[in-house]
Amino acid sequence: MENSSTTKHNKKTSLQLQQQAPASPPRPSPLKKIVLVAAIAAGIQFGWALQLSLLTPYVQLLGIPHKWASLIWLCGPISGMLVQPIVGYHSDRCTSRFGRRRPFIAAGAALVATAVVLIGFAADLGHLFGDSLGNEMKPRAIVVFVIGFWILDVANNMLQGPCRAFLADLSGNNQKKTRTANAFFSFFMAVGNVLGFAAGSYTHLHNIFPFTTTKACDVYCANLKSCFFFSILLLLTITSIALSYVHEKPWSPEGNADIQGGELEEEEPAAEATPIPFFGEIFAALKDLKRAMWILLLVTCLNWIAWFPFLLFDTDWMGREVYGGDSQGNNLVLKLYNNGVRAGALGLMLNSVVLGFTSLVVELLARGVGGVKRLWGIVNFLLAFCLAMTVLVTKLAKSSRRFATVDGVIIPLPPPAGVKAGALSLFAVLGIPLAVTYSIPFALASIFSSSSGAGQDVGVFGEWTI
Repeated sequence: MENSSTTKHNKKTSLQLQQQAPASPPRPSPLKKIVLVAAIAAGIQFGWALQLSLLTPYVQLLGIPHKWASLIWLCGPISGMLVQPIVGYHSDRCTSRFGRRRPFIAAGAALVATAVVLIGFAADLGHLFGDSLGNEMKPRAIVVFVIGFWILDVANNMLQGPCRAFLADLSGNNQKKTRTANAFFSFFMAVGNVLGFAAGSYTHLHNIFPFTTTKACDVYCANLKSCFFFSILLLLTITSIALSYVHEKPWSPEGNADIQGGELEEEEPAAEATPIPFFGEIFAALKDLKRAMWILLLVTCLNWIAWFPFLLFDTDWMGREVYGGDSQGNNLVLKLYNNGVRAGALGLMLNSVVLGFTSLVVELLARGVGGVKRLWGIVNFLLAFCLAMTVLVTKLAKSSRRFATVDGVIIPLPPPAGVKAGALSLFAVLGIPLAVTYSIPFALASIFSSSSGAGQDVGVFGEWTI
């Protein structure tokens, strides 16, 4: 009887092996498919670069005081804390015939297009709904802008999480290919940044779309609209090409074998499976994280606490502190502020060029210093040094400030060439730690979570960075 049971068990195990063999971890996809999916980052980052360089000054033109402008940016972290893990969770379990990640990427691209139209036309829609052109505060335009901004942040999270998870899927369990995929993603982010910041620093794009200049929308606003039109075109084109060429096999729970460290685990009968609520799974995922993943989350969280003030206020810093302008001042002071914002956009473009080249040599740099973890530590010290140097540049700009009298009004003059060169140099050098921040932490997260759902774990990782 015992022998019969053993034979029966052996037959069952053999049958399981035959049935589950096809569900073994997929082989890495060709590099051209990885590059195509990674290229979506260029479209995402084009719009994000416009946000970083132009939207803080733009919200002040709508009448939001400078001290309240930072509250607008809370939309991103608050929406991201919910969207990233939810999208990651559902993209891991999506049974669409188009695949697990592609539907979310397509929906995110469509939402981005909708959001940037709302943001760009906020002043026009506010005027249409009753805002007075004579008032500095335009409440209806602000409401439209905030709605568009929320949608844009939700859409960006819908795009980035599944894109990175898709790259992890295409890389299989190959750690080198995973790092390469994330390096390409970082490189195309740099390409998008260069295009976005170049567009933001160019003041005549609105001439291509004459209809963008209206009673409610001045030249600055019209230029922003034109930049967003190019952003939509780039994102939708790249996303369409990538999703048309790179296909996914439909996923189903029945066909998903449980593979842990190369060993097959016997599946529980379907009747005994108990569904776990979404947030229960998120907390369970946090509880079951390995020590290495917890350290990664903590360092990444501290890393982004350092990055966000610079990324959100870099162009505003150039306009106010370095150039001495004011978004709420008279025309001459406002013009000086706008010149500073454009100089900041130029600095961000230099930052992106350095970021792009650094992304291509991250592997070489890591080997040169003894590993990716050591490289990440070194560039974080470089980040701290550069952020401290912004205080020195601000002090030098104020101490060397020159003034002129125009029509009886005292106005500041542009800063000396040395101060401008110092500020732009900081922008450029910060491209090195930013390239590492965009690639190594996400590659490590994908490697640490290779035995579980990449989408959910990358979503948890993204939530922690927020």
